[in-house]
Amino acid sequence: MTGLIAFREIVLKVHSRCDLACDHCYVYEHADQSWRARPKVISPGVISQTASRLAEHARDHALPSVTVILHGGEPLLAGPARLRLVCEEFTRALAGTAGLDLRIHTNGLQLSRRYLDLFAEYGVRVGVSLDGDREANDRHRRFADGRTSHPLVLAAVALLRSEPYRHLYQGLLCTVDVANDPVSVLDALVGLAPPRVDFLLPHATWQTPPPRPDGAPDAYARWLLRIFDHWEQLGRPVPVRLFESLLSTLRGGPSLTESLGLAPTDLVVVETDGTLEQVDSLKSAYEGAAATGFNVFEHAFDQVAAHPGVRARQLGLAGVSDTCRRCPVVRSCGGGLYTHRYRPDNGFDNPSVYCSDLRELVDGVEGRTASRQTAPELADPAELARSHEELTRVLLARLAGELAADPDWARAWELLAGAEGAGEAGADAVDAVLDHPFTRTWVLEALDAALQGRPDATGAARRLAALTTAAVLRGGLDLPAEVAYRDGEVYLPTLGLLRLGEPGTDGRAVLRATDEGYAVRDGRTEHRFGPAAGDARWLPVRTWSPGPDAAPVALEDLDPYRNCFARPPRLRLGAGEADAWRGRLDAAWALLHRTVPEFARAAAAGLSTLTPLAGGPRAGGWGEAGRHGPGALGLPYTAGVRETALALLTGRRRARLRALTEVADLYTLDGAWQHPSPWRSRPVPVSRLLADVHERVAVEAYRRATTTHEPDGADRIHRALDRLSEAAELTVTGKRLVAELRWELKTVDA
Repeated sequence: MTGLIAFREIVLKVHSRCDLACDHCYVYEHADQSWRARPKVISPGVISQTASRLAEHARDHALPSVTVILHGGEPLLAGPARLRLVCEEFTRALAGTAGLDLRIHTNGLQLSRRYLDLFAEYGVRVGVSLDGDREANDRHRRFADGRTSHPLVLAAVALLRSEPYRHLYQGLLCTVDVANDPVSVLDALVGLAPPRVDFLLPHATWQTPPPRPDGAPDAYARWLLRIFDHWEQLGRPVPVRLFESLLSTLRGGPSLTESLGLAPTDLVVVETDGTLEQVDSLKSAYEGAAATGFNVFEHAFDQVAAHPGVRARQLGLAGVSDTCRRCPVVRSCGGGLYTHRYRPDNGFDNPSVYCSDLRELVDGVEGRTASRQTAPELADPAELARSHEELTRVLLARLAGELAADPDWARAWELLAGAEGAGEAGADAVDAVLDHPFTRTWVLEALDAALQGRPDATGAARRLAALTTAAVLRGGLDLPAEVAYRDGEVYLPTLGLLRLGEPGTDGRAVLRATDEGYAVRDGRTEHRFGPAAGDARWLPVRTWSPGPDAAPVALEDLDPYRNCFARPPRLRLGAGEADAWRGRLDAAWALLHRTVPEFARAAAAGLSTLTPLAGGPRAGGWGEAGRHGPGALGLPYTAGVRETALALLTGRRRARLRALTEVADLYTLDGAWQHPSPWRSRPVPVSRLLADVHERVAVEAYRRATTTHEPDGADRIHRALDRLSEAAELTVTGKRLVAELRWELKTVDA
């Protein structure tokens, strides 16, 4: 069957009764009482058949691993012999098909060395339910006669924490009760040094809402935020899955728990009689809510995966209510646990009964952590540059792994390592050539070719040799640098183009640094050349300075990988053309500094390469950002001064946003929502709206300063910013960027 989301986790009910009488238990105390008609303990036949079904499912879907959670009732009541059979059958069935992650969740009362020895044999990890200190735990987790279970649970955890069992300790699960003291609860749990703590909201629906002693709609959020604050004050001594899930989604990452986020469910429950059911918590909604009508003897797991109830919890954003889809925190809360949305008149098409709590909780965690969660690249250009250098190195290392068998590549790679290891001069020279924006272009193209098995992938070694040679020459290193030239010439990144023969000739040459510049030996002949122009065989990269205190910017019209913009680059400019372009750039830069000095300074930051493009400017004179590293910008060569100024300004804004998105998560689920745009006839994804606003703020400032601004330009930007502020896709870093744009616009309005 196609379109199914495979089950990667099954909950296996090995015993349907319990030795405690917890009054908040969804199995025994809530709407569904089907446990009464089921066998107390799982049979060998159900165990064997379930293991076979799971192995079949894992094989059909090529699952690398599956998780089996032994559950109840209280699973330890099944006894060591029955639990051993479970471990044996699943280990045998999954061998050679998928990895097996065995777990058990218990109240701990029966836990002893005979169980733990068995679990150690099969690697079964153990999670224990505990609601905090004795007072908190006794509020619900008592024996039927009212006796406390707390001392026995502590003894079980102590045994689990001892050697040789410590590695089996998975963590503690705590059900929230706002009547308990949150600080005392966390202290009690942390004192047991769990590998992880899970806090669960008590199962409730709109029909049977959760208790709220003070009547406040956010009582559970306030309780959990007090836990969060104390957890922070303690230095986050143990992982808390609820909080770590929120922190992950706020950064743009995945949810880490079924109770939050939009990730599809991949879990199925097997009851003691072999009945296949949906997630167990649905039993809190109504009788039969978890039923599917399937069992392990007559039905494959794929049939359950296609069940409408299962599919409803796999729809992500489409599976939540209209109210939730319009909520800015829906990525983090995911509409809450599916069960908690139930209302008798319309089923599960509602926000969670904990909606107010979830909104307050997400906003509270974000407000407390946003400054620390914001990507440093947003505020620090140096950090942005470092991240991009690291990205280029990661991509280059991946390319090296693909081409390691090529002897030409191996020689050039070894020389690059030697250059980087040749002291500070060598390391700086390697950094310079790797930071060249079109190095990224080359790496990406070569990596595409290598991964696709295209024959042109072998040409990557020539570029690497040329790049390494450029580093050797820049650093003045005493290393032998050999390059292969084609069609009579070779381009040395950041330096220039060297002509070594007649057009149509190929060969090899050795280059070295000299006191005056560089030398090349082709056969027996050595030719000296250098940075200065005037040598017909040597075409250096020209430069232009944006100002007396600014680093020179390369006017790159030689690099063969500069053809990465929307329009083709110009061929090598003549000397007169280059001088004329410098003049227009000088005038354009002066215009920017005179009219929008703050934006001009920001545009200069990180600018390293300008490429002249063919054709005239587009409407508005936008600059072009292509598939390259940060620092490069393509400009229409024939543009006038005012057009060039606007192209510099907007092109750098576009390049900066693109550079940010490559190393920091500004948004996620791009395209899941469509947003009205003041500048476009149709709604757009958040990436487009953010890019438009990011450019338009600078355009508005420029147009106001040059008296050509649109009358309602600022109003349009404000409307777009308001929309972005409510966009669920934005991460904390994206929201901080929107706040910066508001501040920029405020300075324009002032």
